[in-house]
Amino acid sequence: MIENLQDMSNSATPSAFGGGGAPLVVTLPDGAIREFAGPVTGADIAGAIGPGLAKAAIAVCVDGQPRDLATVIDHDAAVAIITRDMPEGLEILRHDAAHVMAEAVKELYPEAEVTFGPATETGFYYDFARAEPFTPEDLERIEARMREIVRRDEPITREVWGRDAAIAFFAGIGERYKAEYIGEIPENEEISLYRQGNFVDLCVGPHLPSTGYLGQAFKLMNVAGAYWRGDAKNAQLQRVYGTAWASQKELDQYLFRLEEAERRDHRRLGRDLDLFHLGEEAVGSVFWHPKGWTLFRIIENYIRSRLERVGYHEVKGPLLLDRSLWEATGHWENFRENMFIAESRDERVLAVKPMNCPGHVLIFRNRLRSYRELPLRLAEFGSCHRNEPSGALHGIMRVRGFTQDDAHIFCERPDLHAEGNSQVKEEAIEFCNLLMSVYRDFGFEEVVVKLATRPPQRMGGEVYWDLAEQDLEDAVKAAGLPYTLNPGEGAFYGPKLEFVLRDALGRDWQCGTLQLDFQMPERLGASYVGEDGQRHAPYMLHRAILGSIERFIGILIEHYAGRFPLWLAPVQIVVASITSDAAAYAAEVASACKAAGLRALLDTSNEKIAYKVREHSLAKIPIMLVVGRREAAGRSVALRRLGGNDQEALALADAVARLSQEAAMPSTT
Repeated sequence: MIENLQDMSNSATPSAFGGGGAPLVVTLPDGAIREFAGPVTGADIAGAIGPGLAKAAIAVCVDGQPRDLATVIDHDAAVAIITRDMPEGLEILRHDAAHVMAEAVKELYPEAEVTFGPATETGFYYDFARAEPFTPEDLERIEARMREIVRRDEPITREVWGRDAAIAFFAGIGERYKAEYIGEIPENEEISLYRQGNFVDLCVGPHLPSTGYLGQAFKLMNVAGAYWRGDAKNAQLQRVYGTAWASQKELDQYLFRLEEAERRDHRRLGRDLDLFHLGEEAVGSVFWHPKGWTLFRIIENYIRSRLERVGYHEVKGPLLLDRSLWEATGHWENFRENMFIAESRDERVLAVKPMNCPGHVLIFRNRLRSYRELPLRLAEFGSCHRNEPSGALHGIMRVRGFTQDDAHIFCERPDLHAEGNSQVKEEAIEFCNLLMSVYRDFGFEEVVVKLATRPPQRMGGEVYWDLAEQDLEDAVKAAGLPYTLNPGEGAFYGPKLEFVLRDALGRDWQCGTLQLDFQMPERLGASYVGEDGQRHAPYMLHRAILGSIERFIGILIEHYAGRFPLWLAPVQIVVASITSDAAAYAAEVASACKAAGLRALLDTSNEKIAYKVREHSLAKIPIMLVVGRREAAGRSVALRRLGGNDQEALALADAVARLSQEAAMPSTT
């Protein structure tokens, strides 16, 4: 018989500790104070606050750390009750769903070995070692057994075990992976196990009071391959994914979003709308078709026009750069595995550029510059290549060859003792305003800003980091943008702002960035002559609004489900004839549209007009101008909009004038 030490904190009640002495003081999130005669559990505190909270409570947060609801609090502490509708509560629900799934698997397939299964952003997974692959029918059986386990309402209790006992226990029941892992836990760490029914698992917790608290708002999704500890040299496992939510309504909404995301998948729409394709002949690169390349150029020209109006100078750097440059920047040492390497006939080692910044520094330093030229804004639609692992590639969202709407702003080096705004701060404010305007033009209103501060491994003096972080923080505030801190996530050369936009499905995409670099220009020998007559290394702002244009197009496709606003649509108008004797007039209408700068397509095929309407609707062309004998005689058109059933009769000149105005590129006139 294996002996274990039951953790008394799960079963003790205040009466077990006796009375007397100073009261125990609990501080609630709203600042309210509660006093208790002795140690209490999270459940006791919830009950003291009110019956509604006692019923809703699933865990407790003690001094910032989530704990089981049965945890005994024996000291003055800040306490918050966790409910299932809180982010912390949802994470616990998902963690428990993983354990309930593991219990179900062990009941149905006793030979399966359980490894590890955490909560994820939208659900949970667990990795299993099993000779037979799980089938869709297996997932149905497992999910049904999980629902049965929830109905059993099995108590979930925490136990603290000795190391040798825990290893012997898991080895004895054939759980080799658990036994191996426990053997590597540091000697000073507590080994906690959780028991629910006949299932015992290694876990640090916290967990729900019982399986019944999980509820039925969960679903198993699919199976994928995984490796023990994520190492391809280790045994291959089966990873079963599921999703879990606080309510059935939230689960239904999530499943709907998944269906909608599949319907909007940019890879499918890219094929259906004839925008691009991906092939084995160039893994990780995009073959742009005429419509897709039109969309690409529309976006590029829009960004170009916005930049020209605010003083950017467009440049173009080489695709291949010598190894010595990448050694000087530090990329050869730290980024080489992600770079494509080439050799020239004279045996020089070159790298296909993975980024544009070193080239821009070389352009800056090509001649001696004065402080009067600063800030200098150099922009490039730079073609970059990164040797991404094939498993990380995803449509045009994650590729090896991509184009950045990149720019670098060279600023005066700040005087640490001077007062007033620095160029860095002023340029950061202007960039924030520009970026938000661009996102609005593309239809994105919700943007989250994160300020990533100094990482543990970094270059430069602390006084410069202090100033750099303050400048970026002041800029975000001045631009009126709410932001959150992302401590320790800055680049080694400086802090950065990350701009995360939210699409129509509520998904977040990190696109824009503003990075302050007070290292690279100096490392590459760039300098300017200051007002004092001395040479100084400039500060450099790395900035991008869209990031990878390929990825941004993928985001746009899914955001709009392929139904682009008129100004973005690769084909804005199709002119369709009803009868063959209206074909000549239809061609005249199409020519008038093109002369006005509209992207128009002519359809004078012999198909019936109902067929044409259906086909061009499937192609998601925003406007259809229908013409027949009557329209030809009156020099008019019947205007139909995508998704509508009504037609509007307009004179040809009026229709062209109106559509030209509607199709104008925003914020560029």
